Amino acid sequence: MAQSLELLLIQFLMPDNDARRQAEDQIKRLAKDPQVVPALVHHLRTAKTPNVRQLAAVLLRKKITGHWPKLSPQLRQLVKQSLIDSITMEHSPPVRRASANVVSIVAKYAVPAGEWPDLLPFLFQCSQSAQEDHREVALILFSSLTETIGNSFRPYFTDLQSLLLKCLQDETSNRVRVASLKAVGSFLEFTHDQAEVVKFREFIPSILNVSRQCLAAGEEDIAVIAFEIFDELIESPAPLLGESVKSIVQFSLEVCSSLNLESNTRHQAIQIISWLAKYKSNSLKKYKLVTPILQIMCPLLAESTNGEEDDDLAPDRAAAEVIDTMAMSLAKHVFPPVFEFASLSSQSINPKFREASVTALGVISEGCLDWMKQKMEPILHIVLGALRDPEQMVRGAASFALGQFAEHLQPEIVSHYETVLPGILNALEDVSDEVKEKSYYALAAFCEDMGEEILPFLDSLMGKLLGALQNSPRNLQETCMSAIGSVASAADQAFVPYAERVLELMKTFMVLTNDEDLRSRARATELVGMIAMSVGRARMEPILPPYVEAAISGFGLEFSELREYTHGFFSNIAEILEEGFTQYLPHVVPLAFTSCNLDDGSAVDIDDSDEDENINGFGGVSSDDEAHDEPRVRNISVRTGVLDEKAAATQALGLYALHTKNSYAPYLEESLKILVRHSSYFHEDVRLQAIIGLKHILTAAQVVFQGHNEGMSKMKDILERVMNIYTKTMVEDDDKEVVAQACMSVADIIKDFGYLAMEPYMPQLVEATLTLLQEQSACQQIESDSEIDDDDPEHDEVLMDAVSDLLPAFAKAMGSNFAPIFSKLFGPLMKFAKASRPPPDRTMVVACLAEVAQDMGAPIAGYIDTVMPLVLKELVSSEATNRRNAAFCVGELCKNGGEYTLKYYGDVLRGLYPLFGNSEPDNAVRDNAAGAVARMIMVHPESIPLNQVLPVFLKVLPLKEDREESLAVYGCICNLVLSSNSQILSLVPDLVNLFAQVAASPVETPEVKAHIGRAFSHLISLYGHQMQPLLANLSPAHANALAATAPKS
Repeated sequence: MAQSLELLLIQFLMPDNDARRQAEDQIKRLAKDPQVVPALVHHLRTAKTPNVRQLAAVLLRKKITGHWPKLSPQLRQLVKQSLIDSITMEHSPPVRRASANVVSIVAKYAVPAGEWPDLLPFLFQCSQSAQEDHREVALILFSSLTETIGNSFRPYFTDLQSLLLKCLQDETSNRVRVASLKAVGSFLEFTHDQAEVVKFREFIPSILNVSRQCLAAGEEDIAVIAFEIFDELIESPAPLLGESVKSIVQFSLEVCSSLNLESNTRHQAIQIISWLAKYKSNSLKKYKLVTPILQIMCPLLAESTNGEEDDDLAPDRAAAEVIDTMAMSLAKHVFPPVFEFASLSSQSINPKFREASVTALGVISEGCLDWMKQKMEPILHIVLGALRDPEQMVRGAASFALGQFAEHLQPEIVSHYETVLPGILNALEDVSDEVKEKSYYALAAFCEDMGEEILPFLDSLMGKLLGALQNSPRNLQETCMSAIGSVASAADQAFVPYAERVLELMKTFMVLTNDEDLRSRARATELVGMIAMSVGRARMEPILPPYVEAAISGFGLEFSELREYTHGFFSNIAEILEEGFTQYLPHVVPLAFTSCNLDDGSAVDIDDSDEDENINGFGGVSSDDEAHDEPRVRNISVRTGVLDEKAAATQALGLYALHTKNSYAPYLEESLKILVRHSSYFHEDVRLQAIIGLKHILTAAQVVFQGHNEGMSKMKDILERVMNIYTKTMVEDDDKEVVAQACMSVADIIKDFGYLAMEPYMPQLVEATLTLLQEQSACQQIESDSEIDDDDPEHDEVLMDAVSDLLPAFAKAMGSNFAPIFSKLFGPLMKFAKASRPPPDRTMVVACLAEVAQDMGAPIAGYIDTVMPLVLKELVSSEATNRRNAAFCVGELCKNGGEYTLKYYGDVLRGLYPLFGNSEPDNAVRDNAAGAVARMIMVHPESIPLNQVLPVFLKVLPLKEDREESLAVYGCICNLVLSSNSQILSLVPDLVNLFAQVAASPVETPEVKAHIGRAFSHLISLYGHQMQPLLANLSPAHANALAATAPKS
């Protein structure tokens, strides 16, 4: 065989294709015989040309796995020895590397079986050889062996690390340094042991050194291995980087700002910055790296890209991603340098820089929203100026930025509608379709949170939108429909005059069936649902059937986005029809079940390339070790269309249950199963909808099982399943929005079901709440790479607001029995009230304490001395919300804190006094201050100087905004009148005036007016005819309203 095989190998390397094909067929036939192994080994060692020796090694690698078990011990020994000889004596580097690849395969079977004990000692010896070739090939083998027998290295790990570090610093050979760099990368990919990974920290300076040398020599493909190593280090939860973060960032910034490097190399450098921002943001802050990074990233936004370049690798796009990631986690540090860049670049003569200035502002608007809201005027000045720029690219970026602002800077952005809306309306007429499309998107996002402010613009808006809808290309029609949907939501009933025309146009879109038109059909389906929400049931129900029919038939067109919007459409229809939706349940619930049960369709990209095979073109000979070798998964991309469809279907099930309640009984069990399954789904969008939907299922189940024979036990079973999911989610889910929603749902369930039903779940609920307050749940885990300051304010406000709402819910359900639980939660809660915390944190605590005091009652007395100083400080906060919550809280503390609060009355009155004056700009703050004084008077009138307090108190009435204070405020005044308190009776003219205004108010409740009526009658009984002049001064409407409140005798 040996002789014929040599000829075939030579023939295979000939340029003649026919000769090659014949040789390949013959080799395949011979390769089935185990004797091919010694034959190939023979040619690997003796063939005259390196090409033939390399080909023998490549074939040996492919066939050795299948034949190894059939070889005699002597033959196996021959193979191992020949491979070692080839590695140490072979002059050709490609042959040495190909032989090393065969060693990896053989070692996979021989080393674990104890058949090659001298392999590792040999490699260690080789790696310290005086010969450069030996050192290099040993390191190449260490790299490849980690993939096959990595565990066998564990006992030698410390020695191996020392060896790799020494080789990285090899002063005589660049090849050895490069091989060592690759070996470090392989080891990091293999090991997940944190103790082992941490030791690589000291390698970083040497890794950077080797990479710089490779870049200088033009070997970019090797230099980027450094980025792969850093990637592994950054993603590790161990505290790996320390001060090395500085040198990694410096190197990455050097690379990404070098225009002469390949786009892939630069992209990998930018990616490292992005990973650092995502996983180690506190390190960037600690080592003051945020500004240096942004000084490079912001100008990259202005870099022109080559039209042929892969968009995903474009530096401007990658830089935008980094800036966005940094803004999300480091808003306070990111906003100033980006705003400075935008302000300067907006004046640039270079249009790319003017474009970059508005792009940067758009990109940071989600993360830096609180900072941007404080600078709305100058920011809008830049962006609205760019919307009028002579260059299309700048106008396009400006309309993108406005869309981002409209999405993220609510509600503040809406107050600027007088300047923003005309700017957008103008851009809708732009000559560029791209600018138009982005302007429709901006308009859609902007109008979403508008209300009646939109009315003056409604006619001109709808004129332009209806025109565009009929005369534009498909992509513009789609964004135009989104804009009409937002306008309809904002205008509400005022949209009725336009609804008929839009709905008529939608009929043509909802029957399109060509693939390229299905996205438009999806948008039209969504829009009809939104218009239905605006115009209401009475107008919509009679004309619904053709739209419902079109929506159901569209479901069969196998277009995920259309199915997603169809679920949204039916969710809206269920909301307006309520029980009237029952007729559609048999048609639409199975559609939602189908989407919920779809296969996720993860698309996996397998990287199974082999360098040697590609060099030789010998991919045709199949490898019999393919069944044994695990291919490496390069990346996993999920079909997001399916995800969005699943999320919409999950949401629909919950809404159908909520709105049809009793009629939903046949679908309850299956829906519950799906929502339980989706509550632990891999993607947070689906989990979020499942968590919301479970609460709706509970609401429906309550109605379904009422008065049912087994209703109580079934209801109990569902409640248990749902509560167990919620408590688990609170602690174990890693998404803050999902956890916040679980907390909100729990608070609602406690209110709906009461303490008795919730009692079995209280211990786990309290533990979960404690874990969240201590910021120790899965979604609050932050990097362990830097020391985190206990006062670090960067947590999720929405999450902590939801968590803090649980305490009042417990208090409302348990009353004073909440006291022992509150004592456990109080300490962790107060951590958020430290002076170093931002105002939203402190006011969250104060609002929580106010509601707990209100419902827990007397036990709050034990906390007065700790809490009162905080609340008094908050009364002078610069934030209106903080002053308002503090005023409410101080009233509840005084009302429920008993004797313990008396010593603070003087301080409290002094703190509240400024809130009654003209210097207080906020009516709601003033109303809450009045409520606080009312509660103080009600519990301890003797401790209040009524002669000084009452004139100031009455002067700010009636209440302007917060009607929840009505009972306390007017109840207090009426009680003083009914008890004939001398101080209040000296103010009768003011009282008559006030009572008349309250009596005539359309927003005050009958209960409040009844109080007023009794007090007014008491005044009449005291003063009789003396009241006539006062009543004569009232307007007829006020006088009649007041007379109507008096109790009928």
